[in-house]
Amino acid sequence: MTARIINGSALAQQIREEAAVRAASLTAAGIKPGLAVVLVGEDPASQVYVRNKVAACEKAGFHSVMERYPADLSQEALLERVRALNADPAIHGILVQLPLPKHIDAHTVIETIAPEKDVDGFHIANAGLLMTGKPLFRPCTPYGVMKMLAHENVALRGAEAVIVGASNIVGKPMAMLLLAEGATVTLCNSKTRDLAAHTRRADVLVVATGRPGIVTGDMVKPGAVVIDVGINRGADGKLCGDVDFASASEVAGAITPVPGGVGPMTIAMLLVNTVEAAERQLQEQGKA
Repeated sequence: MTARIINGSALAQQIREEAAVRAASLTAAGIKPGLAVVLVGEDPASQVYVRNKVAACEKAGFHSVMERYPADLSQEALLERVRALNADPAIHGILVQLPLPKHIDAHTVIETIAPEKDVDGFHIANAGLLMTGKPLFRPCTPYGVMKMLAHENVALRGAEAVIVGASNIVGKPMAMLLLAEGATVTLCNSKTRDLAAHTRRADVLVVATGRPGIVTGDMVKPGAVVIDVGINRGADGKLCGDVDFASASEVAGAITPVPGGVGPMTIAMLLVNTVEAAERQLQEQGKA
């Protein structure tokens, strides 16, 4: 068996084009969707991510603001800037790029972002809404994975879904979204005993650990849908995922590549969340 490749790049392009149409409609109504991206420090990967996010916004017709600060910026100065963006009516989404320098508490920064502008979906209020099945914003990467599964017509109701990686950014919200669709979810972590015993049961396997090759073909159920969220740099300098693509693609029914899989979807869903935030502002103005 050779797995069908799930083309995240093509689906992301389609979603970005749809977001651009919605943005144009909002702009015509007097509200141009606005995203502010804040980068503190000189982390090379973060600089690439931020540049890609800003470029995607501009291409979709958004108002984008990119703010870069030195690594020695104080926490209070960052919080003051976030509060100013909260009060700016031209900004509908605020994204503070992680990781932050060690002297800044990321949790405090995230909790300072207004929940209605938290397009990453990381604020505790948005995490709580997601858990209760009434999300205001879905975190971008899990949201993108759900869009991919829907596009591939993957039947989730009653399916065995296994997630490897229990982070607040991917693993936990991924579990909530899959549960909401009726899947039976197992959430594994670094302390899970006999990981392969869990992954071999999965009809849908989502891997998000940041550990290249942690899942190999012999750990995959024949015909399973494998979603590789990992983005790592291999010894050869090339990008690779958390799944050993060569062996897994011989067993799985469908699989996402790295690059070109989940990565492009994350940025696409950031645009969708920002558009949704602007649409809510327009609705609120209509009620006023």
